[in-house]
Amino acid sequence: MAVDRTRLGRTAEAVLAAARAGAAELSLVLVSDRRMRALNRRYRKKDRPTDVLAFPLLERGQIYFSRRKINLSPVLLGDVVISMPTAKRQAAALGHSLRDEMARLLVHGVLHLLGYDHERSERDALRMARQEKAILHAVRDERN
Repeated sequence: MAVDRTRLGRTAEAVLAAARAGAAELSLVLVSDRRMRALNRRYRKKDRPTDVLAFPLLERGQIYFSRRKINLSPVLLGDVVISMPTAKRQAAALGHSLRDEMARLLVHGVLHLLGYDHERSERDALRMARQEKAILHAVRDERN
């Protein structure tokens, strides 16, 4: 599965910019389903692969949200880990490109790094879904 790493890096930069965390950095790791399953089992106690995991380096309270942007002068947010085989399967199942699926998973992972958590409550899930949609829209406009 060849991935255009330059394009993926530009997409990650666009996601950070759209999330108003453009000064921040992240690590992006692409793995197999086998590796993802091991990570998911170790850190989430779920013995199955998943599409994306996020490992934030900052606590939720360490991220300062102003009205207009997130104050993260150069700081490493953490790691986003994406399972390439799962991303490829999901892209096919959803009827869109692998590039679009990677953007979707990047957005999801970045939002987790920024403190969003759809598993906390229904309200948080709706808030995160709105942010995902807005960022994906902004990134899609920038890519086209």
